[in-house]
Amino acid sequence: MDRKKFFTLGSAGLVGASLPLKAEAAPVQTGSQPKRWQNGESPWPICLDTATIRPASLEEKVNIAAKAGYDAIEPWDGELAQYENNGGNLTELGDKIKELGLFVPSVIGMWNAIPPEEDDFQASLEGSRNRMRMAKAIGSEHIQTIPNTVGNGYDVKQVAKRYRQIIEIGQNEFGLKPSLVFVKFFPLKTMGQAMQVALDADHPYASIIPDTYHMYISEGGFNGLKQMRGSAISIFQFADAPASPRPNELTDQQRVFPGDGILPLPEILKDLYETGFKGCISLELYNPEYYQRDLLEVAKEGLEKTMKVIKDAGV
Repeated sequence: MDRKKFFTLGSAGLVGASLPLKAEAAPVQTGSQPKRWQNGESPWPICLDTATIRPASLEEKVNIAAKAGYDAIEPWDGELAQYENNGGNLTELGDKIKELGLFVPSVIGMWNAIPPEEDDFQASLEGSRNRMRMAKAIGSEHIQTIPNTVGNGYDVKQVAKRYRQIIEIGQNEFGLKPSLVFVKFFPLKTMGQAMQVALDADHPYASIIPDTYHMYISEGGFNGLKQMRGSAISIFQFADAPASPRPNELTDQQRVFPGDGILPLPEILKDLYETGFKGCISLELYNPEYYQRDLLEVAKEGLEKTMKVIKDAGV
């Protein structure tokens, strides 16, 4: 495909013949009030995690996010690498994302970034730097630091030390802010555990990426948000969870649209608002049932349901 044309060509019938140069929902600034988004209806920009519409190509995902009315898009490292391998230029892709009225708050992510042994850590830095390079090329502010290899019974002090080194590499070499995620299926499972590492890193840019779904299935809970400042959070991943099976039996594939499950999402967003958080709410779904549908419609429904939760939260 001619990459100069993909932003104006329909992709597999998902997007249509052409797109405006700006996304439909522009930020709104009213006097001295804080900036609001989605035509003034949200205190946060709304982002589409590209896993939500995974079967589409990266080109299609960018088009879909803009057409559906999102403010931002959050791609994955693997699709950026594939895009380059197929002859794409990431800097030009970043320019096109901006032309469509979107921005990139974060890229997912730096895998294997914090192994327990020093030799393994040093060996991992080549891959981490390459992922940072790709994130920087498309204009991202953050990159997710994924603690999948910290090891069971990890040493918090050692993990914090290495996370600090990752932050310094990101800042000094790429102008990026690496942020720490927690995942129920990894040794670093809960928001509290991630926050402990971030605090012990003792760096002004240390931050975490909460995820409503993993807050629930890790059984770490939601009340910790009340104890935090918004500056400790870089991105807020957003999804709902079904009533069954039980939390310890759920997988990522069972995420559902916000409002379609049982999580107290309006209350969570009220607490998030009180922290002063100003970053993106990022819709992150991996539901294979949604993958069978028209992906533009999936993206639109996800945005509409996210906005309904925000309205219900009264923020």
